[in-house]
Amino acid sequence: MPNLLANLPASLPAEVTDTLVRSTNLRIERITSTGHTTPEGYWYDQPEHEFVVLLTGAARLQFEDETVSLAAGDWLRIPAHRKHRVAWTSPAECSVWLAVFYQ
Repeated sequence: MPNLLANLPASLPAEVTDTLVRSTNLRIERITSTGHTTPEGYWYDQPEHEFVVLLTGAARLQFEDETVSLAAGDWLRIPAHRKHRVAWTSPAECSVWLAVFYQ
């Protein structure tokens, strides 16, 4: 049985995204980061909704009007076209995200 916390990269020079499921109206990704952030000045502005849960680690997501801190187990729903960026992920531990994108 596949495990979301198995086979994590030993070294992360860049954030790693693994697509687990893809269909016409749905995409599920495992995103792994250690100290990675969205490049300065870049904002995600996605045409689909996103449900994201932080499985391990710690992170901060920045929106235009607020910053949200996440610990392992925290989740949130990001409506389509709500601009956001990853402001911080823990450099001391692997942050593993499960992101579900849907129409």
